Amino acid sequence: MAPPSLPPVRIVGDRAQVPLPAAALGWAGAWLIGNVVAAAVFAASGHDTVAEAGPGWLAVSSLGLWVPMVVMAVGLGRKYGRGDLVADYGVSLRPVDLVGIPVGVLTQLVLVPLVYLPLRHFWPATFSSDRLEERARDLWDNAHGAGLALLVVVVVVGAPMVEELVYRGLLQGALTRRLDDMVGLVLAALWFAGIHLQPVEFPGLFVVGLVLGACMWRTGRLGMPLLAHVAFNATGLALAAGR
Repeated sequence: MAPPSLPPVRIVGDRAQVPLPAAALGWAGAWLIGNVVAAAVFAASGHDTVAEAGPGWLAVSSLGLWVPMVVMAVGLGRKYGRGDLVADYGVSLRPVDLVGIPVGVLTQLVLVPLVYLPLRHFWPATFSSDRLEERARDLWDNAHGAGLALLVVVVVVGAPMVEELVYRGLLQGALTRRLDDMVGLVLAALWFAGIHLQPVEFPGLFVVGLVLGACMWRTGRLGMPLLAHVAFNATGLALAAGR
């Protein structure tokens, strides 16, 4: 009996046709290099936590994570596409993408709390509001003056740009070309949630990944998921600041 075969790769517009193995291996290599660099930067700070190190060290360590990811995505785009982020990954903004802003805000204020409502009922200590907000609150509390502006740039601008390029543009694109659209969307959301390495935050991040992936699926571009991600992170930081 012949083993089951994968469905044929679908050609999607002008996007870079990055094969799934190449995307996965490229991501793994960039993730490993980025984490080694970020760990070295964090060790040099001499602090026990990223929050204690402050926004400056956070920014430098984040760059250590992001640069290999961006270089990897651009390199794969050049190999399998046009070497143009707009053509290869749909990095563009249109007026309709502004819908992403209320989508991101409502996801933070309504959808994620609804996800945790039953979890908090059965495991109140594990999924308490304090535990879920701990990382954002610690980052905000340890940022002062110009550090606050730097924190906003890292969390609200930098992280969404890099993560949307990699997890929606590259990985979701490769998964949906190789598999069914919905299967690829869900797997990309699981990938996105898992890589944050925060078990308590996993359910919420998974739902966020689904929302951002749906924005990418419906528009075929990164504009709407990017703005939704920016709005989601900005709302979360604002909530931490108001505690």
